[in-house]
Amino acid sequence: MPADLLDTIGALGLETDLLIEITDRALDEDLSWGPDFTSDAIFDADQRGRARMVSRAEGCLAAVPVAALVLHLMAARNHDRARSTILMSDGSRVHPGGIVLEVEAPLRTLLTAERTMLNLVGQLSGVATATAAWADALAGSGTRVRDTRKTVPGLRVLQKYAVRCGGGVNHRMGLGDAALIKDNHIAAAGSVRAALAAVRTSAPGLDCEVECDTLAQVCEAVSAGAGLILLDNMSVDQMRRAVAVARPAGVLTEASGGLQLKDATAVAATGVDYVAVGALTHSPAVLDLGLDLV
Repeated sequence: MPADLLDTIGALGLETDLLIEITDRALDEDLSWGPDFTSDAIFDADQRGRARMVSRAEGCLAAVPVAALVLHLMAARNHDRARSTILMSDGSRVHPGGIVLEVEAPLRTLLTAERTMLNLVGQLSGVATATAAWADALAGSGTRVRDTRKTVPGLRVLQKYAVRCGGGVNHRMGLGDAALIKDNHIAAAGSVRAALAAVRTSAPGLDCEVECDTLAQVCEAVSAGAGLILLDNMSVDQMRRAVAVARPAGVLTEASGGLQLKDATAVAATGVDYVAVGALTHSPAVLDLGLDLV
């Protein structure tokens, strides 16, 4: 594995071992039914080729080094060598025709790895592109866009990384790095205050957010000492009134519940600190990229 590629991945704050596990699993998925018979039949083992990853649409990039990693891992499996040059960094805005990555490897290796490379970088750049649209719409407002746990199984770390590439902010990574008291927790505990007290007793040092769908719950959460309140499915007017209660007490607020990009300006005008958008990760449009031999 090229040292410069490993350094690039490390500088992104991504764990190399985890990325290798994810990319190996993705390659295994494509090769579970046998080798790439098409490429193996057409090309001799020593035939080499060069290719460029080219964007076919406007977007924001994420996981370009991961695409390069896929190729190098495939080359290692075949006891081959590959070369890669990253031409556009993650977080860059790309236009149709933009050359993102150049690679060189045996054609069997290159074409076997092609779809896995494009699947990963396309999906994750789609997340970054969706996030960038929200970040642009909220620019200058003081409101930031955040993701949720509505992620593709097995890709959460990479999808949340892609959100950061697009200018967004990560919510909790899983169930254990922060607490989120939701409607079912409140119903079972009997009240916002009781649920918050139970979490504080069990994990006093853990960040805790409380989901509220009424102004009365917001008032209860603020008086109980919540640090962050999720305003669930509230109207713009309800959000504004909730912020008026929470902000003087130093409590942060986050709007949630099927938010649409067209509503970004109006929601930000309420003064909420964050907007939570599950669609960033659960249903982004894949960024269209191709890998073209040159």
